[in-house]
Amino acid sequence: MSTLLSPVVAVLTAVLARAHALASGLGLPPESMAAWLLALAILVACVRTAMLPLVVHGVRASRARARALPQLAALQRRYAGRRDLESLTRLRAEQRRINAEHGVSTMALAPALLQLPLFSALYVVISDLSAGHPIGTLDRVLVASAVSASIYGFHLTGRLTQLNGGLPALGIMLGLASIAAAASYLGQRWFAMPNLPETGVDQPVAMVALMGWLPALSAVGILVGATVVPAGLLAYWCLNNLWTFAQQGLIWRFWPTPGSPAAARRLP
Repeated sequence: MSTLLSPVVAVLTAVLARAHALASGLGLPPESMAAWLLALAILVACVRTAMLPLVVHGVRASRARARALPQLAALQRRYAGRRDLESLTRLRAEQRRINAEHGVSTMALAPALLQLPLFSALYVVISDLSAGHPIGTLDRVLVASAVSASIYGFHLTGRLTQLNGGLPALGIMLGLASIAAAASYLGQRWFAMPNLPETGVDQPVAMVALMGWLPALSAVGILVGATVVPAGLLAYWCLNNLWTFAQQGLIWRFWPTPGSPAAARRLP
């Protein structure tokens, strides 16, 4: 494990151990699948709650870009066809001025970049837990409890290509994969894409087609990934994608981006 991820892994394993203790305190047997699934759900809730400031930043950044978009589109039309150095210099200067006027962040990718270590650490934690390896606060006793947890032959350590639990376990794995993929696809199709503002600038046909295919490609990627990842990680994906689906729906409903179809539906 990378030393750069060690502090993040330490925090995540501590949260998961406390979550499992809480699930056991509620009366669930420590070695039961219900206790570990509840612990994973609590971990998802803690992680996604900690990430809410990044979500707020992203909503504000989207609204700022939407406010600046009409002026930026008009600017691009005004400079269309000009390729000389002086015109390009003026264009960039005007773009910077408009962005600054509307408060468009120059660090738009920062929230996504900050999430990469977190997701990498989560993968390490869930993968090692599912593989039966002690990690961080999760000692051998807790890991043995996770490994022994099962329901209808479904184990957190199982993989779709290595199932020994028969059809019931296969059905649970396929169900988790289908829910994760459906939540990703529908969240993007119903909420995320309608919350994108109209640019006012003609986009290349290939770009428009790619944007239309992104939800389906994301869902297919999850289904393909489900064939190789441990069941514990797949369960985390499922819970995390359901949270994302609900979060996207709330943003679409209450904080739509100006100039988007989601905002237009609220107009009288």
